[in-house]
Amino acid sequence: MNKPVFSNHGCRLNMYETEAMRDLADKANLSNTIVVNTCAVTAEAVRKAKQDIRKLRRKHPNSKLIVTGCAAQVEPKTFSKMSEVDLVIGNTEKMKASTWSRLVDGFGTEPIQVDDIMSVTETAGHLIDGFGTRSRAYVQVQNGCDHRCTFCIIPFGRGNSRSVPAGVVVDQIKRLVNKGYAEIVLTGVDMTSWGADLPATPKLGELVLRILKLVPDLPRLRISSIDSIEVDPALLQAIASEPRLMPHLHLSLQHGDDLILKRMKRRHLRNDAIRFTEEVLHLRPEMTFGADIIAGFPTETEEHFERSLSLIKECNLTWLHVFPYSVRSHTPAARMPQVDGREIKVRAARLRAVGELQVEKHLNAQVGQPHAVLMESQHMGRTPQFAEVVFSDAQPEGKIIETKITSASSKQLQGHAA
Repeated sequence: MNKPVFSNHGCRLNMYETEAMRDLADKANLSNTIVVNTCAVTAEAVRKAKQDIRKLRRKHPNSKLIVTGCAAQVEPKTFSKMSEVDLVIGNTEKMKASTWSRLVDGFGTEPIQVDDIMSVTETAGHLIDGFGTRSRAYVQVQNGCDHRCTFCIIPFGRGNSRSVPAGVVVDQIKRLVNKGYAEIVLTGVDMTSWGADLPATPKLGELVLRILKLVPDLPRLRISSIDSIEVDPALLQAIASEPRLMPHLHLSLQHGDDLILKRMKRRHLRNDAIRFTEEVLHLRPEMTFGADIIAGFPTETEEHFERSLSLIKECNLTWLHVFPYSVRSHTPAARMPQVDGREIKVRAARLRAVGELQVEKHLNAQVGQPHAVLMESQHMGRTPQFAEVVFSDAQPEGKIIETKITSASSKQLQGHAA
């Protein structure tokens, strides 16, 4: 093996950083190395990372193996104790060119190289010009989180919120558009906190409007997960008035019951979520919503759970990310009365079943409708609402194709170029 092998776990931001590490490793001429970029969002994510590490070690017995990412940041000793692992590096260290240059000369004697993430005040959003398919690129604009939800370990893996300055973001997007990308996705850990640490404390909506104004040749701008309670007036203005901002928002809702939301230490209540989706649909009727929902949070009763089920329809949610609750040590929720694991699995399945019906409902409503579809391959693209469209005839990859939707299955649309 010559070039390093990278294995990514977790979110879009991790994917972005894996590509940045790949670029840094290439520039340092690092070879015969495996890098596993871990996720810490659930105990299951950590288990899968360990499984992947063992598998990669068996496949590459003579290579050095590095573990990094959020799980490595939070539990460095857990990974360092694994016989398969040679080195553990933190989330700050993995983004430094000097780290990868030093690795070429040897791993050193210290098996754990993880600094205090809470001391970091800047984020490296300029390392690479996005990543993704030939049609869509992801741009990191923010990292870390200042909130302390009782179930979440991520702030201890990512540190406090840090924003990439607007000028840096705009310049990066200009370069990506010049390279031919038709869609840019803004990504971060807590997107709606963007700007709080910058001079004049601008808001996310101001960044969105600035991008659309200063990059007029950008066909599409998309936002990843947001916290609806922190959406600012400028972002609502952009949703209402900017057709290049895609009509698809993924919301960090987590639950539908007020008592559970308070025990989660969330900043919104059930009616806040309902009001937000109603307001957005009034401003942009074609908007679709995705959402994160946790099943089986500690103390959750059947009645509490039913309120999450009903929230799906009351908020007109389409694309669900369902997370069965799993205990994360050192979080307040770990000390609360737990729901039986078997019941958690049942509730998660019930949420997913309702979510599948919502997807099917949305797809069926698109039949006969025109859509501008961004092609991700010759035979598959996505609508502005992110629904998958397949074509029997080959289309130019990376192009936006005016399409008529001819039929729908339970998971995707069939389209014909207009």
